[in-house]
Amino acid sequence: MQNQQTNLHGTCLRVGGRGVLIIGPPGSGKSDLALRLIDAPGYGISANPMRSELVSDDQVIVARQGTVLVASAPASILGKLEVRGLDIVELETVPSVDLTLVVRLLPQAGIERLPGALTFEILGLSLPLVEIDAASVSAPARLRAAVSWLCDTLK
Repeated sequence: MQNQQTNLHGTCLRVGGRGVLIIGPPGSGKSDLALRLIDAPGYGISANPMRSELVSDDQVIVARQGTVLVASAPASILGKLEVRGLDIVELETVPSVDLTLVVRLLPQAGIERLPGALTFEILGLSLPLVEIDAASVSAPARLRAAVSWLCDTLK
């Protein structure tokens, strides 16, 4: 199962140096949450600010390289982010990132309060999964908190 790849509907960022894949149905807020994360660094529950950088918006190529999943953008959308109500804008991006977390966007009512450990499988490998309501004001902070908490937990 090595050297496989798939194209997923989602948005990928590097948050505090860690690869985060955001998934959800069209219109769920993937690009909007990415813009909020890119726009302002924040702490989540970390002692250090976490900056976010775009890898890919709307479509993400995920390649399995041994026991690592590497995300990148298809060439046709490299460096592009949809800003709803404005246009598709161009910005600097990170060429690729090792994935460490998957964030599934759901309405608040569909998210369990204390769900325990969730995972998401891609190409036969499991990644930690958290569910976040992108419409929530705290969504960027929750995503950063998940990055901090999971990175500390997985050490």
